[in-house]
Amino acid sequence: MKQIINDHHLSLVRHPVYRELTNLSAIQTFMECHIFAVWDFMSLLKALQNKVTCTNVPWRPSKYSADVVRMINEIVLGEESDVDQNGKPSSHFHLYIRAMEEVGANTDAIFHFLETLNTSSLPLEVKAFVEHNLDTAQNGRVEEIAASFFHGREKLLPDVFQAILYTLDKSGIHCPTLKYYFERHIEVDGESHGPLAEKCLQEICSGDEAKNLRAHYAGIQALRYRERLWDATLETIRGQKTRLVSVQ
Repeated sequence: MKQIINDHHLSLVRHPVYRELTNLSAIQTFMECHIFAVWDFMSLLKALQNKVTCTNVPWRPSKYSADVVRMINEIVLGEESDVDQNGKPSSHFHLYIRAMEEVGANTDAIFHFLETLNTSSLPLEVKAFVEHNLDTAQNGRVEEIAASFFHGREKLLPDVFQAILYTLDKSGIHCPTLKYYFERHIEVDGESHGPLAEKCLQEICSGDEAKNLRAHYAGIQALRYRERLWDATLETIRGQKTRLVSVQ
């Protein structure tokens, strides 16, 4: 299963959608799809925080080590209240929204979705991606959530965002907030959040073969759904499907 995960990881790092981000229209389309992944990232993280730390009242001590509890809380702090390129507090979600507005991408679909949380109006693969991750966050075992978070997000994204930045730098398009968003994720995920998420997963699954098997399967599924999302985004950019923002 580790080889399957590695193969999917490499496939996503080399996905052809990144090479299409050479003009403003393509970047807008990509962001209008990707914002849903930016959003449901926080649902996975919050689900992990709920299971590993204590967010209930009255408070009870976690059954996990203080190291793991601290790891998760550090990731939440960084994702929910990081600083922007001007040193002002911002969640990564709102930073991405600002990046969308900066390049003229349409934010109507994501804000409409946040009002209703109804996925029925979303394009098929966006809908499948969001529903899969919400199901994992709401109904998954802790090892499945941790695996989806690590393999599908924290381990994957620095490599993916590096590939995107390479194309953006060559394109010459003015998108400083978007570049900062990617650069910030490469920095914190690669140097801090990724290793922390891996340690969390290792402790959760330590010595339990069944947990390890469930975790590996959840990691594979997370990567497969991401690949389907990228495939659909690529088709949309190439004009084979209607853009997301036109779907009501």
